Amino acid sequence: MPRADNAGVSIRYEVDATGAGDPDEAVVFCGDAGLGAWQFGWQHAAVAGPHTVVTPETRGVGRSDAPPGPYSVETLASDVDAVCAAAGVRNAHVVGYGLGGMVALAYALTSSRPASLTVVGTPPSGADYNARGVWADPSTPTAVEGSLTGLLSESFREVHPDVLSRIADWRTREDADRETFEAHRAAVEGFDVSDRLYEITTPTLVVHGAADTVCPRTAAETLADGLPRGESLVVDDARHLVGVEASAAVNDALVGWLAEHAADPLS
Repeated sequence: MPRADNAGVSIRYEVDATGAGDPDEAVVFCGDAGLGAWQFGWQHAAVAGPHTVVTPETRGVGRSDAPPGPYSVETLASDVDAVCAAAGVRNAHVVGYGLGGMVALAYALTSSRPASLTVVGTPPSGADYNARGVWADPSTPTAVEGSLTGLLSESFREVHPDVLSRIADWRTREDADRETFEAHRAAVEGFDVSDRLYEITTPTLVVHGAADTVCPRTAAETLADGLPRGESLVVDDARHLVGVEASAAVNDALVGWLAEHAADPLS
């Protein structure tokens, strides 16, 4: 798999270019605190047809380098930019979950490369985000299984026990260790763009589960309302992993959003 270098830190990433999209334009996924690439599976399948998809492994996760923390959101955004540069991506449609949404917002403040943002379960300030509600020690299967209670609604858990078991298995194999999670949590705690939202003029779709216990709905509403080109999708009853339990609604919105904001090939 290819790697990008950011000031001596090697970031591993994957490119799926099977689609017919512009090779200079790609959907770029940014991950939540401590979570492996499994989290992108439900949306990756929906966008990989018409678009090139780039999936970085956040520093500390998977086979990317894990330098000592703490990290900052700005540093993680610079990792994403290094990946985009290495992959030849000129226009990036950045899709971020939780911490990854914060990275997307910070990236849009420092670069013209982002063409659109989609942020899921993301606040304008890390003070409104309970990162401990996302991560569970991957070496402790019972903790991983228990964490899904807060991340997915009761109705989804009752109907889809098979999905829960698959997620638990992926998490034990792909999620970050405690040291990396604490480095990611420090990035969350240091993040605050609440007084700079007016500067983020990149079109941004704010997706949120109405029953999210990691990031309160009010924080997502504040984010969407404060962005000059922000739009909102709230999914009733869904929790933080809204892209998993309401994948059909989220994917429909995402595919439409990307079609609306993709570059005109004739321009």
